[in-house]
Amino acid sequence: MIQRRPFLQGRLLFFIPSLCYFIFMKVIRSDVLGFCFGVRRAVELAEKALSENPDKNVYSLGPLIHNESALKELGEKGLRTVEASELDKIPDGAVVIIRAHGIPPVTIEALENKKCLIVDATCPRVKASQKMVERYSSESDYVILAGDRNHGEVIAIAGYAGKNFSQIQNYEEAENLEIAQADNKNIILLGQTTYSPKEFVRITELFKSKFRNLDVMNTICPATNERQNALLELCKKVDGVLVIGGKMSANTKRLYQTAVENCKNACHIQTAAEIPSLFYSLETVGITAGASTPDSIIQQVEQALLNHH
Repeated sequence: MIQRRPFLQGRLLFFIPSLCYFIFMKVIRSDVLGFCFGVRRAVELAEKALSENPDKNVYSLGPLIHNESALKELGEKGLRTVEASELDKIPDGAVVIIRAHGIPPVTIEALENKKCLIVDATCPRVKASQKMVERYSSESDYVILAGDRNHGEVIAIAGYAGKNFSQIQNYEEAENLEIAQADNKNIILLGQTTYSPKEFVRITELFKSKFRNLDVMNTICPATNERQNALLELCKKVDGVLVIGGKMSANTKRLYQTAVENCKNACHIQTAAEIPSLFYSLETVGITAGASTPDSIIQQVEQALLNHH
């Protein structure tokens, strides 16, 4: 007599690895990730301007957000992007959105001369830095700004500075900085809102030994530090970390560098389509995202990991 075996018998070894994968695959989000307050506010103001001006030209002076997917979506709604050097492309009377990074006062004046309707989405923290630089770079004070000199925020802040002003990018430039008659001036140190907190501390300690009258204004956004600290905690719990954000996003690049230094497997991706195959085989994957990464893209990456077959 032929004895029939149950259908699954003899096939369990084939199915078990796949079954275990689905049972044990775990995705952990960082406690702090995605849109910061300033970027979320800028996007909301842009969407409001687009909905209220369906028949008018709506422009962003520079990319509103360092995320290609988000820019594409806004572009489909009618938002046009031009650089500050291309003001002639903006017709008189157009609606112009100032992104979270802000713009120099000379550019604001040029837009006003074109009778543009300005929607100011400058991050309040950046606006505060602009006012401080304008106030302190006077005859008696000297301002030093630590940040990426090619970044829109730094360019905008520097536009408010008087003659007593210097901009440094890193510790090495800080070492070489000399200020004439520094002992007779109050030295004010500020940082780009997304500047590396660790580098800022190093520069602060250096300047304390270098300048007698140093006054430090820690203008780095708390969310920058919180995002980094949350990532450090995440790295302790996972087998790999996916850092989601635009390739041009400075804060996303810093997150990726931290992930590389503190986790065996780390990758910087912009969308779910870029997830490396390795991550689908890990038991626990952590995800974090830069300040310009929309919630929808974070959700897509998480779902791609959990639903992969």
